[in-house]
Amino acid sequence: MKKRKINKKFLVLILTALLVFLVGCGVRSGIDTVGNEVTIIDRVAFTVFGRNIYWYAICIISGIALAYIFAIYISKKIGFKEEDLIDGFIIGVILGIVGARLYYVIFAWEQGGYAQDPLRIITGFVNEEGGLAIHGAVILVAIFVYFYWRRRRFDVFKLGEMLAPGFMIGQIVGRWGNFFNQEAHGGPISLNLEEGRAFLEKLSLPDFIIDQMLISDSSYTSAIDSATRFYMHPTFLYESFWNLIGLAIILLVRKFSKKYWMGDAVLFYLIWYGIGRYFVESLRTDYLPFRIFGIELRIAQVVSIIMIIAGVALFALRRIFKVHPISFLEVVEANKKN
Repeated sequence: MKKRKINKKFLVLILTALLVFLVGCGVRSGIDTVGNEVTIIDRVAFTVFGRNIYWYAICIISGIALAYIFAIYISKKIGFKEEDLIDGFIIGVILGIVGARLYYVIFAWEQGGYAQDPLRIITGFVNEEGGLAIHGAVILVAIFVYFYWRRRRFDVFKLGEMLAPGFMIGQIVGRWGNFFNQEAHGGPISLNLEEGRAFLEKLSLPDFIIDQMLISDSSYTSAIDSATRFYMHPTFLYESFWNLIGLAIILLVRKFSKKYWMGDAVLFYLIWYGIGRYFVESLRTDYLPFRIFGIELRIAQVVSIIMIIAGVALFALRRIFKVHPISFLEVVEANKKN
C-alpha cells in the first residue's frame, strides 16, 4: 500500500508540472538567419495578479522541494531526527538565498551598479532583476550548519549525507532556470550559425534545448532572425549533467561499498563540483571578476580550486586519523535493527 501511495503522489506531481507547463508556457517562433525553424520558450511561466512567475523561480523551488524529499527519505534510513532536519532545512534555505544574493552583489559591486545604488541589493532582487551565485549559498549554509550543530548536537556526519546530495539535486534542477532565462550560458559555439547548431545536434539534444540556445547577449527580446543571435554553449546543461553524474556516483558507491564513510558526501561534493564548475566557468560569458595584483581572475574558478584542495585534504586527513570511520551501510543496517 505504501508503495502505491508514493507512486500515485509522484505521478500526480509529474502530471501537475506538465499541465502547468502546457497551460502557462508562452513561446516565440521564427526562423534564424540561416533558415532553421526556431521556437523559444518564454521565461515567464504565467502571471498572477499582474506579477510574473518565472520558470527560474519554479525550477529553484522544485529543486529545493526535491532536495527536501530526498533528505526526509535518507533521514529515516540513517536515523536522523526529523525535527532537526525540518528546522535546519527551513532556516538553511532562507540563508542559502541570502548568501547567494550577497555573494553575487559583493563581486558585482561596481559592474552591477550596486555601488551607485546600494538599495538595489534588495529592490533589484524584488523587482525581478535577479542575481544569485551558488557559491554564496554553499558558504553561508556551511557556517549556519556549524552553529546549528553546536546548538542541537546532532550527528553532523549524517547531516552531510543529506546536505551534499541535496545541494546536487537543487543544482541539477535549478540550473534549468538559467535555460529558460537564456543566461549563465557560454560564448558562441561558432560565429557560423550552421556550425553552432550542428555542434548541438551532435550532442543529441532535443530541438527545444537547441532552439533555446539561440541567444542574443544584447537583448532577450531580440528578433529570432537578429544578427546578434548565436548558438551558445549550454553551460547550464553541462553543469546540471555533471551534478547528475556526481549524484549517481554517491548513491551507488555508498549503497555497495563499506569503504564509503558516513559524511564522505560532503568531501566528494567539494571535489566533484569544484572540478566541474572550474571548467564550466571557463566557458561562461557572465562570470564575476576578481582582481588581485592587477590580475583579473574568475572568482568562481578561484573558489572552485579552494573547494577541490579542501576536499582532497580533508579526505586524506580523515583517512589518516580515522575520523568517524563508520560506513554508510553500517549505519543503515544498525538503524534497521533499532
